[in-house]
Amino acid sequence: MKIVFANSAWVSAAERLILHGGSWQSVRLRVRYGLIIHPRAGPVLIDTGYTPQATRGTDRGTALRLYGAILKPQLNAAEQPLPVLARFGLTPQDVRTVIVTHFHADHISGLSQFANARFIASDAAWSRLKARTAWQNLRHGVFAELFPTDFETRLDGLSSKARIAPRGAIPGGADLFGDGSVVAVDLPGHADGQFGLLFAGMERPLLYAVDVQWLLAALVQRRTPGFPASLLAEDFTAIEPTSEVLRRFLADGGEVMFCHDPEPKSYDLDGESV
Repeated sequence: MKIVFANSAWVSAAERLILHGGSWQSVRLRVRYGLIIHPRAGPVLIDTGYTPQATRGTDRGTALRLYGAILKPQLNAAEQPLPVLARFGLTPQDVRTVIVTHFHADHISGLSQFANARFIASDAAWSRLKARTAWQNLRHGVFAELFPTDFETRLDGLSSKARIAPRGAIPGGADLFGDGSVVAVDLPGHADGQFGLLFAGMERPLLYAVDVQWLLAALVQRRTPGFPASLLAEDFTAIEPTSEVLRRFLADGGEVMFCHDPEPKSYDLDGESV
């Protein structure tokens, strides 16, 4: 099984907004998404990153346009999903599964590009999303226009997956493909229904922890940012317990990756030969 992560865009933020006690100096953050070449499931995407649908799409509502104007994501054309798939000899039609770790714009904006794909996501979080008003969903950072109109009919909910029990510092979760190769690990705090992905079969077990923190330094140095970053969290009180799970995993020899950490990792496409 091959795993690579691409950088869909760059977003800049003051360091102190993403690292407690940091400076006002701007930090250029990645917006990762992943590609798994799975022996049985074939090419599988992990989210989609930022795509033009979020930054220039004609169907964007006022709130999404304002969101883009504030964050100003700079799309990385070479590592958008379609050119990255082409590097591996793949097309969007070849992708039959997209894992959606949570429903924020920088993770779902390209879902409409994959008409043949099923979506693995938290069906519990999807039910809560449907029960909210449009304004409540905006408060949770969810922009309805980014979902394909048939999202629900193509949803494979986590609740339908068999569970794998934790083993010491190795967390348990939902077995996405029935072979233990990719396990969805609940990571509450940042977003409703957020889960990470555990690849326990790698030479060094890998946990892609998505947006639990923005920087690895914030995790290992216990420097979770407070106000005003706390306003962006679904449940700020859950971030520290979730972070402690990641620290135990690191201490046991595992590797943790985040979506936005700017430091290059061995799985990043810009350091990878195809």
